[in-house]
Amino acid sequence: MELLQFSWSGYCKIFIARGQVFETMAETCLFFIHDFQIHGGSSGIGTFAIQMAKYLGIKVFVTAGSEEKLKACKELGADVCINYKTEDFVARVKEETGGKGVDVILDNVGGPYFQKNLESLGMDGRLFIIGFMGGVKTDANISLLLGKRLTVQGAGLRSRSVEKKAEIVSEVEKNVWPAIAERKVKPAVYKYLPLSEAGEGHKLMESSTHIGKILLLA
Repeated sequence: MELLQFSWSGYCKIFIARGQVFETMAETCLFFIHDFQIHGGSSGIGTFAIQMAKYLGIKVFVTAGSEEKLKACKELGADVCINYKTEDFVARVKEETGGKGVDVILDNVGGPYFQKNLESLGMDGRLFIIGFMGGVKTDANISLLLGKRLTVQGAGLRSRSVEKKAEIVSEVEKNVWPAIAERKVKPAVYKYLPLSEAGEGHKLMESSTHIGKILLLA
C-alpha cells in the first residue's frame, strides 16, 4: 500500500470519488462525534475515512478480514481493529465503549450486518449504508430503532441534485480540505494498472486481497 502523492488535479478526482464519506460527514456533523465504526476499513473508501476521522480527533473502529489489512488500518490511525472472521465485532465494540456503542457506522456490507450494526450503535446513533457487498436482504429486530432512537440512511452522491452536491462539496472544502492541503489525508493506492489491463484490476478487486484503491492510468 502506498500513500499517494500527486498533482492537485489528481487529488480533486479522488476527492470527488469519495462522496459517500463526505456525505456522511456532512449529514452527521461527524466533526463532533466521538466513536466512528468503518466496515471494510482497508477498502479505498475505508482507508480514506480512517484518515479523515483521525484528523478530526475521532476514535476509529474498523473491521477487515485479515491481519495484513488490519495492520494497514492501524498504520493509518485506526484505534480498534477487528477481524470479522475471528471476532464478534458487536462484542468488541461494546467492550471498547463500556457498553455504550459507537455514534456512527459506515457500512458497505448491507443485509448480513444490519442487525449487528443496530446492536453496535449507541443512543441516537446513525447507520450509513453505502453498499450491499454481502446482500440486500435481512431479518432484523427493528425495536432497537425506537429504543435507541437510531437513524438509518443510504449515502451516495449519484442521486443527489446538483444543488445538494454543491452544498456537500462546500462543507467538505471548509472542513476537510485543510487536511488534504496539509497532506495529512492521502489516498492509499494498492496498485497502478494501464487502462488496457482494466480486466486485471477487476479480478484483483474480486479477490479482495487489495488494500486501498486500484488506479487505472490512461
